[in-house]
Parts: sequence; C-alpha cells; structure tokens
Amino acid sequence: MGKESKEIVQSKNVLEFITVANEVCIFFEEIEKYDFEFMLTYLQKVLPLLYLKGTMMPDIQVSNVDGNERFITIEQWEKIYFSLVNKTGAKDAFYYVDSCTEVDYKQEKGSISENLSDMYQDLKDFILLYQKNTLSAQENAVYACKRLFETNWGIKLILTHQAIHSLLFSKLKNDRDFFMGFSPN
Repeated sequence: MGKESKEIVQSKNVLEFITVANEVCIFFEEIEKYDFEFMLTYLQKVLPLLYLKGTMMPDIQVSNVDGNERFITIEQWEKIYFSLVNKTGAKDAFYYVDSCTEVDYKQEKGSISENLSDMYQDLKDFILLYQKNTLSAQENAVYACKRLFETNWGIKLILTHQAIHSLLFSKLKNDRDFFMGFSPN
C-alpha cells in the first residue's frame, strides 16, 4: 500500500492542485496590495481553475489517521477575513438559494469574505500538512482536502464565484445600449 499511496500523493493532479492552491493562498495573504477590481478580476479567473483542480484530487486510503492536523488558527483566519472585508466593504454580502437542503427554497445570505476565508483555511491547512513530507501527512492532506472540497469549500467557491461575476458585470445590467437589441420596444 505504501508504494501505491506514494504514487497517489505525488501524482500530477495533486502537484497541480498544490500549485494552484498555493498561489491562491499567497494572493489572500497579500490582499492588501490589490485594489477591489483587480481582486475580483483575479478571483474570477483563478476560482474556476481551483475548482477544476479540486475535482481532480484522487481518492486515497489513509494508513494512519493520526497524521491529520489543522494549522490555521482563528487569529490567522480573522486576519484574512478582515483584510477581505476591507476590500469588499458593502459589496461583501450576497444572496443565494440553497436548493440542496430544503424542500421549501429560501433565500440565504452569504459573505464573499467569509467564504474565501474558509477556503483559505482549508487550502492552507492542506499545503502545510502536505509539506510535512511524510507519507502519512501527505495521505491525510490529500484525503482531507478532497473531503473538504466535497463538503465545504467547493460549494462556497461556486457561490462566491457567482457573486463575483455579478459584481463584475452588474454595470452591464444598467447599460441600456447593451440591452437595446433585446428589448421588446
């Protein structure tokens, strides 16, 4: 099992995911450098790539569950969160309908900053655990990241990407010339 696990944790899909996840984490850690529009434009482009790479994370069986660790503290999470809130300001909140959990669909309120901070925490924990460079740590990192993608940050990424798209292109909604050809008038 050791050789097979080693091949999985060092596979092309895992290494490519590490590359994208690391770039996203660095971006969040340096968010103060960027203005709001650049931040939105960057995230508009990188979030679909991160999602794609997340879908390609392999299944793996963990040989030692004691090798799983979390590293990001609440203080580190809050630092990223408040940096993002400072960028998004009044445009942080968005509304969505969670159609997967309820029969009676109701509108939910989301936060771009909270979702991105949660994603940062899962991605950074993955990177830090993977960097421990033991087979047990890397197995646990890949396993946890794939499960968290499926249950947590994958859906948050999709909802946040939709909110970012709306912010970037909301000016088109108000552009009468753009919609002139589609008007019944």
